[in-house]
Amino acid sequence: MSYIQIIASILALMIAIIGHEIMHGLVAYKYGDNTAKDAGRLSINPIVHIDLVGTIILPALLFFTGAPFMFGWAKPVPINMQTVLRNGGYNGAIAVSLAGITYNFLLAVTASFIFPYFNISSSFVGNLLYMLIVYNVVLGIFNLYPIPPLDGSHAVEFFSRKLGFHKIADFYNKIERYGMIILLIFIATPLEKFFFYPAMYIKDLLLK
Repeated sequence: MSYIQIIASILALMIAIIGHEIMHGLVAYKYGDNTAKDAGRLSINPIVHIDLVGTIILPALLFFTGAPFMFGWAKPVPINMQTVLRNGGYNGAIAVSLAGITYNFLLAVTASFIFPYFNISSSFVGNLLYMLIVYNVVLGIFNLYPIPPLDGSHAVEFFSRKLGFHKIADFYNKIERYGMIILLIFIATPLEKFFFYPAMYIKDLLLK
């Protein structure tokens, strides 16, 4: 991997994961929750969003072990969901839950329209656009899965409560403590290829 590709990959990953978290905070702010703003977490300064494991250690391990792409996460933006629920109801809570995913998909689609005009073999911008498509699709699809503590599970929980299906929402609350174990079963076993298949399919579709 060339220096251009390495720098483009790091920058694209940072844009994907930091923007994802900022969007949660911005939408929550729209519904009257100042928690993220008061904590200085609506800033684009990457330092305030760095998570030791998700932003540094995991991407570095994936890079040095020759993984096909890097993956990671930023420090979650603090949100007072009770404030969001009070001002925006369940629709507001769903919007906050899906804000990061929406950002990732919109950025991936936008990059896919610009990508054909740049040469990926030698252009930094071409490499950056390519990695923006890859990382944002993977991050968006990954968080869309309804597995705690992913964003998709929060959206399902609040949507269930909106419809009056409180048992489903309570079920999600009960299994949240096992969420990381469930995720590991999917991403650290042969099930991985099925788990990431939707992301790879959409990525290839956008790159065409």
